[in-house]
Amino acid sequence: MMKPIALGAIALATVTSIGGTQQLPPIRQLGPVVASSKETLGPNVFVRHLKAGVLVNDVQNRRLLLFDSTLTTFIVVADTTPATANAYSSPVGGLIAYRADSSLFVDPRAQSMLVIDPAGKVGRVMAVPRSQDAMMLGNPMMGTPAFDATGKLVYRGFPRLQMVRPLTPGGGFVPPELPESTAIVRVDLTSRQIDTVAFAKIPKMKMDVQRDDNGRVSVSMVMNPLPVVDEWAVLSGGSIALVRGRDYHVDWVRPDGSRESSPKIPFEWQRLTDEDKIAFIDSVKAARERMAANAPIPATPGGVPGGVPGGVPGGVAGGAAGGATRGSTGAAGGGTAGGAPGEVRIFMGGPGGGGPPGGERGGPQVNFVQPSELPDYKPPFLAGAGSVRADYDNHLWVRTIPTKGVAGGPVYDVIDSKGELVERVQVPQDRVIAGFGAGGVVYLLARDGTTSKLERAKVK
Repeated sequence: MMKPIALGAIALATVTSIGGTQQLPPIRQLGPVVASSKETLGPNVFVRHLKAGVLVNDVQNRRLLLFDSTLTTFIVVADTTPATANAYSSPVGGLIAYRADSSLFVDPRAQSMLVIDPAGKVGRVMAVPRSQDAMMLGNPMMGTPAFDATGKLVYRGFPRLQMVRPLTPGGGFVPPELPESTAIVRVDLTSRQIDTVAFAKIPKMKMDVQRDDNGRVSVSMVMNPLPVVDEWAVLSGGSIALVRGRDYHVDWVRPDGSRESSPKIPFEWQRLTDEDKIAFIDSVKAARERMAANAPIPATPGGVPGGVPGGVPGGVAGGAAGGATRGSTGAAGGGTAGGAPGEVRIFMGGPGGGGPPGGERGGPQVNFVQPSELPDYKPPFLAGAGSVRADYDNHLWVRTIPTKGVAGGPVYDVIDSKGELVERVQVPQDRVIAGFGAGGVVYLLARDGTTSKLERAKVK
């Protein structure tokens, strides 16, 4: 048996080799902000750049808005009021760039996709490719669906759950085993044929369901707030990129169908001692308690289909862990899943919206793994929406975990289509990137607690 010191030396040598010998580019500041909205939005906003404006998906407030290019005026495309003919009926909705300047708005509850023209008018309605994937297409916390070079829609597929039957008849509901990976798939909207592009690692959650004598169901979840995961994006050039968190490199599916892997990206790996792990878990718990005290999380009637297995915990980790890393509640550190930065929000329900037989729906008790189960080195990026984005210039932007000695807003690694790190860009304090536009346009979300405003800036 190897001595512990030998194992430590091996781990250190492995991570050193991951980073390589390439010198990291200096951190530069993002270009100036040229426009800012007066309209207050929710904490989670997703944008679709248009030639004459920007389509904004305000998830928390369940509104789809079309702003002009100066972010001064807007019209309501869809909301929850009778004022518009298009209802934002689901708790979440997905916004996908479609042909030319048209867009798709996915309603998971109706299992439909509205085709919206550049003026914000709905032209027609299409059915989602598969009913079980409605939530994966319509939940922006599951990644950014996009069309590849062949015209196929790429998105994160519904994960396969391993159902476990009770050992004895009448033994009660046994929760499924939640997977550690999920398929990235693509579909031809004309033929409806679907194929699997690759598999991506997602946060692993453990679920326990208990029923008391009165038939009430309690659910507890155990999560790792610092999971090592993969993220993905479709570049403007049509390549599909899978960013691997374990050793920080990019696997590619090129427009011609070929596959290749880029070298490991240089990164300042941060080792976590036993003391660091304990402190990290404590800080995440404290951040969650502060958020719970200020903004209690209500139960979600009916549930959100596919919420738990779909990977919402990854977004929770993104917000909570991001806040703990920065010593805040996550406003600048990481994205969240359907709640304010740092919130813990997990939805129950399957594809039909139902939970365990006879059970109650709502948010389960969330616990964290033991400190010893955290990784020995912080991963390069957190799980959750917005960790990896593609710009209009064939680049990936990866929001990295803050490193020691770096003050200010989040730092993004900019990676080219060859998988090489070309620069590191820091956005202003309390901002995250919400999306990109043509001509070096970048949209920022300026967060202030549970609200935000949209800003338009220049990349340089």
